[in-house]
Amino acid sequence: MAKNVRTLDCRPEDVFAVLGDGWLYPGWVVGASRMRDVDETWPRPGAELHHSVGVWPALLDDTTVVEDWDPPRRMVMRAKGWPIGEARVTIRVRSYGSGCMVRIDEEPVNGPATLLPGLVTTPLLRWRNAETLHRLGYLAEGRSTTLMQPSSLRWKVS
Repeated sequence: MAKNVRTLDCRPEDVFAVLGDGWLYPGWVVGASRMRDVDETWPRPGAELHHSVGVWPALLDDTTVVEDWDPPRRMVMRAKGWPIGEARVTIRVRSYGSGCMVRIDEEPVNGPATLLPGLVTTPLLRWRNAETLHRLGYLAEGRSTTLMQPSSLRWKVS
């Protein structure tokens, strides 16, 4: 299992606001290239994201399903990325100082990736998820900054 941790300068609620908006998925998940649809019930357990992975012309359509949604603490998803397989992705968030700490655990659970030794899959997943948390941080911190900014400091259009 690959584990990554990152501290962010925002509240756990800001992270879950990003996770709760399925249309933002390709903005923070490395490998997801576009959204095709988001179930109306997202992010409730059983809801699906319909996304594509890869780059044109080698795009593959797949889905990610919510297994557990417990904001602002925990989200578990089953991410499908065939022909590689499926992975269980757990995101945990907790307050940490004036911000929060986000941990992502990813483990192959079905398909060819489960046949590879952890010595091969873990470093690749850790590298990928370091960037995933970096992107998630940009979105959550940007959301936090925008929402917390005093109105007197916002740009005014004349």
